[in-house]
Amino acid sequence: MQAEFRAPRRRVRIYEEYRAPFPLDVEHGQNKTAEAQLVHNHVLVYGEDHIQRIYGQGFFGKGILSRSKPEFCVFDQWQEHEGLLLPVISPSRYKQLMLWARLGLSAQGLDEQAASQVLHELSEPVMKGDLRKVAGARNGADSRTKRCRLSNSLESQNLRPEGELNVTPEPGHESGPDRDQEDGPGCTDINESEASDPHPTFVLVASDSEVCVRHCPATLLDYLQLSLVEAFFLVYGLGCLSVSQHQEPLSVIQLWRRFRSLDKDFVCLYSVYHHFRSKGWVAKVGGGAKYGVDLMLYRKGPPFYHASYSVVVEKVDHMFTGSMMRSFSWRTLAALSRITANVSKELLLCYVIYPADMSEADLDSPLCLSRLKVQEVVISRWVSSKERTEQDDF
Repeated sequence: MQAEFRAPRRRVRIYEEYRAPFPLDVEHGQNKTAEAQLVHNHVLVYGEDHIQRIYGQGFFGKGILSRSKPEFCVFDQWQEHEGLLLPVISPSRYKQLMLWARLGLSAQGLDEQAASQVLHELSEPVMKGDLRKVAGARNGADSRTKRCRLSNSLESQNLRPEGELNVTPEPGHESGPDRDQEDGPGCTDINESEASDPHPTFVLVASDSEVCVRHCPATLLDYLQLSLVEAFFLVYGLGCLSVSQHQEPLSVIQLWRRFRSLDKDFVCLYSVYHHFRSKGWVAKVGGGAKYGVDLMLYRKGPPFYHASYSVVVEKVDHMFTGSMMRSFSWRTLAALSRITANVSKELLLCYVIYPADMSEADLDSPLCLSRLKVQEVVISRWVSSKERTEQDDF
């Protein structure tokens, strides 16, 4: 029985604007290197400009206080103000956030004078003109999103130009997901009267006498955390990130050996991650834990599409034997396949094939990646009722 490849499912509400698949400045021919720190076996990016660039162009990492995008927005009360949906907090709560921000800046190595200057600029009231500019930019993005949804709605009703083909992406296809012409199933449009999306960059500080809009101090505390494979891909694959430890920059070889010591399966995971990133997929490491897999593959990124594939990584030799990374039985494989099917995804087994003459010393350098092969196998769940229906059609 052949596997059936489904088109990626577009999200109903899209608040992001697609910028670029990788954080590279191709237009100006320059590649500005972002900076990160290796702290307690985690790679953290602190600079706001670096965070916006790394996450906004490729969706690498996640915020340590946020679900995905680094924007701390755990607030109980929200209110619409000047076209933006802003969180409402009390002056005492705002002072507490300012204190946390001061402690966070001190932990980063800033002296008292520099931290006070940053917090003073942050605590200045936000002018209405600045809010209107942000609201206007959001409204422009919403209008583009609605036009895109209208186009997808027409395509979902087969109202497409004659002769245009519906191309479904396959994980082994060389063109990758971002080169396909079809964007997936159509989506339901949002009602014009719905409120705008939350904007936690600003807060409404409400007291008994006045209401003032200020910058949210929590944005200084939400860093970008990169997984080991994401950090090494940005360093080795793209060359747009520099990782330091104890204020000392790490070379590619040092970073490779350090990551191998932290994760015994780092070589296999990175080879698969590099494989799918080079095909245009957005591979996320942390999201697969809830489904019992290693990676989740997205078209364009999580804000635009649901995950299409759940990837399980396995290490084998040239004879497809050897110690597996996990113990698989028919029962566990059937359970994993059923879970994946219930969330409308495809289960993808990815085998990393090691050559017979590869030694442990060869794995001490990223040059070994050129000798590793990656083979993909799509697992489809067999449904007896569907099989009987197909036989009756014959």
